[in-house]
Amino acid sequence: MILTGPAIATAVRAGEITIAPYDPARLSPNAYDWRLDDTIRICDGDLDAAVATTFTERTIPTAGLVLEPGVLHLGVTLEKTGSERYAQLLNGDRTTGALGIWVHVSAPLGHQGHAIHWTLEIRAAKPVRVYPGMTFGKLVFLTALGAPASYQRQHAKYAATRGIDISRLYEEFPQGAP
Repeated sequence: MILTGPAIATAVRAGEITIAPYDPARLSPNAYDWRLDDTIRICDGDLDAAVATTFTERTIPTAGLVLEPGVLHLGVTLEKTGSERYAQLLNGDRTTGALGIWVHVSAPLGHQGHAIHWTLEIRAAKPVRVYPGMTFGKLVFLTALGAPASYQRQHAKYAATRGIDISRLYEEFPQGAP
């Protein structure tokens, strides 16, 4: 079941949900409006699942940064979010979608016990200017059925994420493969 905005506010006050920084004005009927932080990684060249992605990192100036089509941009949420009790779904929203921005399409699930600044996969249909701190999507919290299984205790690959993280699929390939 999805939490309502008032239920999210109650869970934040009770310490069951982490949203930092938290602004109650960003609550909507069933979500929290999250923002884009001020750093973007622009993935360079061809991407290869067996090799660490090379990138150029840029700070988004207050005057904005134009995202180009055909380029994978990795961003990060301004807010750190998480919960031991609730799972999360991070999505773009209609306002960014109407600008031709696809954000975080492939991995929207935040497991219980995983409190992070989310790495964002960002694609632009046309050149589009984005700004640090702009509303970029919605975060919903879901109740989980069954015994809690904290991500932090069971999965280590992305548990220590502190900011933008490239794909770490290359770690699953034997040294020197394929």
